[in-house]
Formats: sequence, C-alpha cells, structure tokens
Amino acid sequence: MPIYTADLIHGDGQPQSGWGLWVEDDQILGAGPLKTLTNALADGASAQPAEVIHFANGLIIPGLVNSHNHSFQSLLKGFCDDEDFFTWRDQALYKYAKTLSREDIYTGALFAFGEMLKAGITTVCDFFYINDQANDNARAVIQAALDVGIRIVMARTMYDWDGAPDRFRESVPQAVENTRQLHAEFKQHPMVHVLPAPHSLHGASVEMILAGAALAESLDTPFHMHIAEGQYERTLIEEKHGKPPVAFLESLGVLNQRLVGIHCVWMDDQEIELMAQRGTGLSYNPSSNLFLGDGITRIREMQAAGVCISLGTDGGCSNNRASIIEEMRMTSLLQKVKFLDSTVTKAADMFAMGTRHGGQNLGLPIGQLKAGFAADFTVVNLNDLSMQPRQNAMNNLVYASQPSAIQAVYVAGQKVFEQGQLLTVPEAEIVRRVQLTTAHWD
Repeated sequence: MPIYTADLIHGDGQPQSGWGLWVEDDQILGAGPLKTLTNALADGASAQPAEVIHFANGLIIPGLVNSHNHSFQSLLKGFCDDEDFFTWRDQALYKYAKTLSREDIYTGALFAFGEMLKAGITTVCDFFYINDQANDNARAVIQAALDVGIRIVMARTMYDWDGAPDRFRESVPQAVENTRQLHAEFKQHPMVHVLPAPHSLHGASVEMILAGAALAESLDTPFHMHIAEGQYERTLIEEKHGKPPVAFLESLGVLNQRLVGIHCVWMDDQEIELMAQRGTGLSYNPSSNLFLGDGITRIREMQAAGVCISLGTDGGCSNNRASIIEEMRMTSLLQKVKFLDSTVTKAADMFAMGTRHGGQNLGLPIGQLKAGFAADFTVVNLNDLSMQPRQNAMNNLVYASQPSAIQAVYVAGQKVFEQGQLLTVPEAEIVRRVQLTTAHWD
C-alpha cells in the first residue's frame, strides 16, 4: 500500500512539511507525519508493506470539487460570446442542444472532464438536462466520466417549462421515475452518485419542485436547483407568487438542508438568513455570473450567516474555462472590489470553498485528506514559476498558480493525470472528437 509524501494540506490550513498520505485501494487510511504513519504500519496497522512515494518539491492537496457544471456546454464555447443572456440561451444553448446526439453528448463530457482533471478537479457535479424523457444520454455522460477517470455526481434534471426544447422536458411522473431508476442503477457504484435536480423556479413547475424535494428525501440525497441567477427570475417570481425566490421556496416547505441553490445572485437579507437557518447550501459560479452579466452573489454576507458555499465552473459556454482554482481567485477578488476592502476575503476560505465545502454540499466524503475519505488528491509542483516565491503556498495556490503547476491527479487512488498528460483517454482523441462534432456548426 502506498504512502505519498510531500508538503501536505490536509484541511484548509497551511501546508505541513514532511507529512504523508496513507492510501489503501480507493480510500485514505490516514494523513500525518511520515514517521507516525510508518510506525503505525510497523505496529501492525496493516498486513501489507508500505511503498513510500515521494514527490520532491511537491504539495499534496485535496482533489478540487466542481459543484456545478453542464458538461455538454463545453462544445458550445465561443459560439455566442459577448451576447445578452436570452440571445446566448436561444442562439447557443437551445440552438445546438437540439442537434446533439448521444455520441456528441459523450464527446462533450469527455472534453469537459478531461479539461477539469488537468486543472486538478477530481469530482464534478454535472447538472444534466438533455434527457429525451429517458436516461440514455445521462448514461453517456456517466460513461465519459468513468472513461476519463473523474468522480461524478449526476444531478439528473427535472424540467417541464413549455418554453424549453422538447428534449429537456418531462412530465412530473416521468422525471421522478427516470431519476429514481438512474439512482437505483448506480447506487452501489463507488464513482457515480445520482441526485434529483429540479431545474429552477422558471424551468420547473411547483409540482416538479415539490416532487424533486420529496424524491431527495426518499433517496436520502441532496437536491440541486438554479435559484435567482438573473435579476429577471427574481422579478418573475415576485410578480407571479408575491415573494422573492428563496422566500417562495420556504413557503413551499422545500428550503432545507438537502437543497443546494446554484448561483443565488439576487438575494435580500431575509433570504440569506433563511438559507442559513434551514441549512441550505450554495454552489457559487462567479465566472459564469460575470460572463453572462448576472451580478455578484453576496458571498461575504452568506459567509457571515453560516451558509456552506462551494464553487462551480458552470457550463463551458458561460465561462470558457474549467478551473476551480480560478473560481477561488475570482470569488475573492470580486468581494474585495465590491466592498472596496482587500481584507474581506482570505485565501484559506476560498480554498475551503473549492474543496471541503464541495464535499459537504454534495454529501460525499471528499475534499479533505483524512481517514475514511476518498483517495482523491492533487499534487502541485512547488517549483513551478507560478508558485514562487515559496513563502506562502496557500496564497500562491489561490491567487497565483497556473495550470502548469498541476503535477499529478489521483482519483480513488488511481493516477489519472501526470506531467501535462491525461493517462486515461488520449487528449488527441478528445480533440479529434470535438472537431468532428463541431466542424459543421456555424
């Protein structure tokens, strides 16, 4: 069994020098000073001899967690940039989503997940809604994740707004049964987790939202939903129901500790307090919110209230990058400039959002290097130019590091990326597939 040694960030504090990470199969057995781990082995804590793997000039961190993404949208990067939200939606998202085959969806997922692994991301929550009233397309996304070697949470979307493309839409009974079946299919799979995801307050009816919340309770999972991403949704819900979005969800009885709201840009003080009181989490996607001109989520106030905040990249065509480290940096800088105060955010808090909080919002033992957690970790090269000088590795990681600093990535104890190369699906094959899919698009 291997013990990986280097400087090590096991939570979200400063690195510990000379520590080791003790791994057996797909789990972490312990993290601590190398001598402590080797003594435990010598005392018979394991019947297997240890193989010590040392990363010279390395920093081992928890695998980064992308708590919100739409993988197929990576295929749409660059096709409708610099447009307003509704033009982007109609001329990129809806236009091309109608044409994608199951094979195209698989290609888009390979593309998105491969890019994420290269950025040190080991778990992704894919909010997927090209369902065609069935589960074959979702299975294609899951297969892509397994092929490339990333842990996946399939947020199987429940969508019934009649203004959306037909292939997004299902009846409430269809959505419930299909989501339940997909969950049952992968319930015992260690790398795949399925949860219900009513799309949004504008994309899912009240009946669909209630059904999604009830299904999450039945399956004992979280459930995810876009909330108040654009100002238009807040206005729409207030006009239709007489309450702002989070207050309306509270009136439905679905604002609880299982719900993770995506975006939550347009929130008032009462809604933030309600989220905190009910234990509702937030998946924050700062680059996407900027790209689409949505606004700046009230992160400082949510932190103060005690809301668990994780980070997501959102879809490729509303971000154009797939890096949680970039989202850490963006989150911090936005709050600093919003409040005209450079002290309002700290690098360690941003790191927690990209690791530990991601695990909490997905309900999984990931995002920390501790006994009983998944053996998902990323090795950073401290000799990379972007990590110089070495006085503060945490700050450098959040504010300065470039993708070139990612030395190796392990998921479930398996090395899937090293020295710039995916070790599972060849990058050239992914590029070939993407070009084949998109070459005829205008």
